[in-house]
Amino acid sequence: MAIVFEGARQILTCERAHESCILEHAAIVVKHGTIVAIGNTGDLRREFHEAKRIACAGSVITPGLVDSHTHAVFGGWRAAEYELRSRGLPYMEIARRGGGINASVRDVRGRSEDALLERTLPRLAQMAQFGTTTAEVKSGYGLTLIDELKLLRVIRRAAEHTPIDLVPTFLGAHEFPPEFRDDRRAYVDLIINQMIPIVAEEALARFCDVFMEPGVFDGAQTRAILEAGRTHGLIPRLHADELENSGAAELAVELDAASADHLGAVTEQGIQALAGSNTVATLLPGTLFFLGKTRYAPARALIDAGATVALASDFNPGSSPSANLPLMMTFACSQMGMTPLEAIVAATAGGAHALRIDDGRGTLRVGAPADLVVWDVDDYREIPYRYGAPPIREVWKQGERIVTRL
Repeated sequence: MAIVFEGARQILTCERAHESCILEHAAIVVKHGTIVAIGNTGDLRREFHEAKRIACAGSVITPGLVDSHTHAVFGGWRAAEYELRSRGLPYMEIARRGGGINASVRDVRGRSEDALLERTLPRLAQMAQFGTTTAEVKSGYGLTLIDELKLLRVIRRAAEHTPIDLVPTFLGAHEFPPEFRDDRRAYVDLIINQMIPIVAEEALARFCDVFMEPGVFDGAQTRAILEAGRTHGLIPRLHADELENSGAAELAVELDAASADHLGAVTEQGIQALAGSNTVATLLPGTLFFLGKTRYAPARALIDAGATVALASDFNPGSSPSANLPLMMTFACSQMGMTPLEAIVAATAGGAHALRIDDGRGTLRVGAPADLVVWDVDDYREIPYRYGAPPIREVWKQGERIVTRL
């Protein structure tokens, strides 16, 4: 039976950040998990007069959110590091002392696949509560062949127990593990010659990612890893220019990466390269906020130059322990010069572009999966404006209600 969502004050199709995507006096018709019509309420009531009706009075409907950068599979939290940072110790110094990513690596190596799955599922449920219906999830806290495969298998298993669509990314090049600190070339060889072929053979990931940053993976190492991944069918993407500029945005464009993520220190040359490319600029303001930075990624300059921009949470235990994607919209508007409409589109269609998803997810259009959020607001601008606790009434995934707060 068809379902008609009617009575909403506004429907945002999110196909682009333009007022033309804001519909009033409109309804959405869903059948078999897919949007089959969107248009004037009266017309659709007459055409689908026998359909089930969902009253959305006094609400705004958007596509389900697409969180295109997360590290949602990990063991424990790292609150002790938060205290150290609050006392003024820099993130990279904490990492040098054995904290940071390698702290999570030690934790993950000591946990079983089942134990990690048990910790992951409640986090995914919370993501759905925040309106996320599709999420990318990375490995990267194992840094051995066995443990990276373990993380990717947890992602695969988690996908069977959550309504959220999960998109897996191999991030063996997240950091150099302690046992390879003095032989970095050997670890790069391990990634290229052992990890990537097995990840690809078992179809455990769609993307290959590298943390390119001074002190971590340099340009030559990053290129070698991403080209090896591409040879095995893994699409490149980068952690790019997060804390210092390294030319990572330009390399991402050269390699036709799906996205260049972070960009807190991107240069004008990097902005122009992204603007003329198919590589999405994925911005992660929650990370810079949590690390106490005062300079954010230049969202306004990227948008004005013509780059496609996505917003994501970077949900992880060290530098962004929040899956609240609507809060990232608030940061984008208040700290990065984005308008509310631009922020919403970046967290929906932008995220889908960053994941090279072309089935309509991230938008509300005929033929798209019926992934949508019903917001308990009078105006779409309230979504980032009312920060902290997202005013969500319902979340739907492929025409099935997965969250309700009536």
